[in-house]
Amino acid sequence: MSAGTEPSAQPPVRHDLESWVRLLTEEFDVTPDAVDLQAVLDLGLETAHGVARPAVPLTGFFVGWAVASGTRDRAELDRVAARVTDLAREWATTRDAHAGESTEENA
Repeated sequence: MSAGTEPSAQPPVRHDLESWVRLLTEEFDVTPDAVDLQAVLDLGLETAHGVARPAVPLTGFFVGWAVASGTRDRAELDRVAARVTDLAREWATTRDAHAGESTEENA
């Protein structure tokens, strides 16, 4: 990368994210009402905490694919996001339970 194209070391602010979403909705002809920025960010948070940070982009891909394969509307996004959130929480609970079993076995 050249000096002028290096990504910023600071995380984007809300305005940057909203501008990015606006650009993407225009570029890919997506109804802006279908995009709930906070819901998507929350899903990423649940995935990062429940599974692992590297799972966030993978989860985003699968959510997008599932919504595109379904009814392709906001209700489908809400349904898929709720199910993925549940799965991430279940994953974390199972992982924590297995970690507790390993600790008890080593004691």
